[in-house]
Amino acid sequence: MLKSGSNHWGGVAKFFHWTIVLLILSQAFVGCTTVNLPRLPAVLPWYTLHKSVVITVLALAVLRLAWRAFDPHPVEPAGMPRWQVLGARAGHGLLYLLLFLAPLSGWLVDSASGLRPLYWFGLVQIPHLVAPDPDLKKIAEEIHESLFWILAVVALGHAAMAIVHQFVNRDNVLARMWPASLQRNPKPLPETVHVAPAPAPAPVAAVDPTDKPGA
Repeated sequence: MLKSGSNHWGGVAKFFHWTIVLLILSQAFVGCTTVNLPRLPAVLPWYTLHKSVVITVLALAVLRLAWRAFDPHPVEPAGMPRWQVLGARAGHGLLYLLLFLAPLSGWLVDSASGLRPLYWFGLVQIPHLVAPDPDLKKIAEEIHESLFWILAVVALGHAAMAIVHQFVNRDNVLARMWPASLQRNPKPLPETVHVAPAPAPAPVAAVDPTDKPGA
């Protein structure tokens, strides 16, 4: 199902969720690997890839938020304390905010650096947000790095709480976001074979040992 229901997330929401997760993980690897490398011609494609994925994450976050406006939200598990409900909503709101601010700060870094035009995967030119400014670039780099680590901490906390709900509270919160191919249907119970009870043996007449045949 494309749309979400009261007890599950729909296919579109799952696509946005897991695609963004995979892209952020790839960004963490590429960003942490290339940040200290010299800007040699052989390394520049990795910077370009990093920037293209940043723009992709930003676009997916916009689409995800737009879809969220039309897609119903699964209800919280029964018996979930009010403070947990409010905490979950605040965490989701913070995640959305960081998914916008972290890519935008990276885009600002590229714009303020005044480097060659940025092309999204070599296909579409991405306009600069500001004119080249070395001082602004330095500030934007610090903000971008800080936002990345905040996003990492919040995302890990979000994942940890989902795991606790799934395997400790056993309220199926995490399973609602699993891809359908990973969900397992419960095994059917073995069929019970009904065996008719054996008829009770006929009562045996009592025989008086003093009786004689023919008496």
